[in-house]
Amino acid sequence: MDTIRQCSRPIAGFMSLMMLCFTLFAAPASASVVGTGELLNQQQADIDRQALMQMLERDDVKQTLVDMGVSQDEVRDRIQSLTPSELASFKQQLADAPTGEGVVGIIVLFLVIFIVTDMLCATDIFPFVNCIR
Repeated sequence: MDTIRQCSRPIAGFMSLMMLCFTLFAAPASASVVGTGELLNQQQADIDRQALMQMLERDDVKQTLVDMGVSQDEVRDRIQSLTPSELASFKQQLADAPTGEGVVGIIVLFLVIFIVTDMLCATDIFPFVNCIR
């Protein structure tokens, strides 16, 4: 019994020291209430992004982007940086576009978004677009 007590004191001291070290360096957790609407908007934005990414995999879209001199990586980065409201607007424009003009409409919309972000100094894709700042 004494042997167990003699071994348990150093182990208990070491374990207490380890717990103290881990609690001092742990980051405090913060939580807030997330509304259902916010969660649904974020999930819808993720779904819209995935749909646009899948659309970029089509051969006719790839060819049109190559013809216009825009790389797929730039388009992917731009899609990832769109806000949920911009994605919803983009999706609505796609839904309103006639079927035959869908690809051309998508590409024109991307170019308009690129030009607007160039004007706002967020990107520098087109050298002929001047920053408004």
